[in-house]
Amino acid sequence: MQLPSYLQLFQSGELARRVEQAMRRLRQCDLCPHSCGVNRLEGEVGFCATGAHPVVNDTMPHFGEESVLVGSGGSGAIFFSHCTMACIFCQTHDISQRGQGTEIDSSRLAELMLLLQSDGCHNINLITPTHVVPQILAAVQLAAAEGLHLPLVYNTSSYETLTTLELLADVVDIYLADFKFWHKSTARELCGVEDYPTVAREALKKMQQQVGNLHLDDKGLATSGLLVRHLVLPGYLRDTARVLDFIAREISVHTYVNLMGHYRPCGQAQHHPVLNRTLRASEYHAARQKALEVGLHRLDQTHVHLYEHFFSPDE
Repeated sequence: MQLPSYLQLFQSGELARRVEQAMRRLRQCDLCPHSCGVNRLEGEVGFCATGAHPVVNDTMPHFGEESVLVGSGGSGAIFFSHCTMACIFCQTHDISQRGQGTEIDSSRLAELMLLLQSDGCHNINLITPTHVVPQILAAVQLAAAEGLHLPLVYNTSSYETLTTLELLADVVDIYLADFKFWHKSTARELCGVEDYPTVAREALKKMQQQVGNLHLDDKGLATSGLLVRHLVLPGYLRDTARVLDFIAREISVHTYVNLMGHYRPCGQAQHHPVLNRTLRASEYHAARQKALEVGLHRLDQTHVHLYEHFFSPDE
């Protein structure tokens, strides 16, 4: 069995140095592109509304992720509360925007990782982790000392700074990365973060550079690499087309891509003139056809058969 690379960093002492480096950045926080500059170690909060300690909403063996992450034992999900984005259609807005959860320290976070490992999970799936990278690194340091050996999945919106991603080099095994929008106007309208497309493109390039294409073991489970998700939104297929073209041209035609078709109006999207309905079958099939046209051939099939239950009738 291939051991995660963070164990080498732990043994060499490099992981401890990364923890110290990351924690220093909390004094004038610049972990995400908002670069709020607040002293989170003293309880100040910026855009993410998180201070010195992470807030966790839930942990569990998760069987709703891609099959390459789930296997027979599930993906060991840790849901962090708050977010660096404010998408009006977020399907977990109670967690990401209202911050529902319990504040814990890195020691407890390490315990949760080890519990998920003992439950038989195949990986540790860090969901919405960007704003708590220092605390995660500290927890991995503690958990590695107690026998953690599962691959780490960094489940991100891709609104990441390159300097934060550099902290994660050889720590994260699998990047599970969204690429939400292509156009600045779409990003400004739907999440209030106009620079998202530019930031995400550079972040995805960095992730690919670090971990390469998704690698599966002989059981079909992901052990390392990049997996890109794109939620197809009703009425925004022009963004989808450009996103898929970018992945094929600038990342790799061998990128493992999950084109998600389960959109439903949540949060403020219920009042949006375009997003106030589910996807049409014709829209989803057009997105998949575009992916094939640009050469993407590793398209996830895990939930495709369920999407018809979400689709609106075609006009």
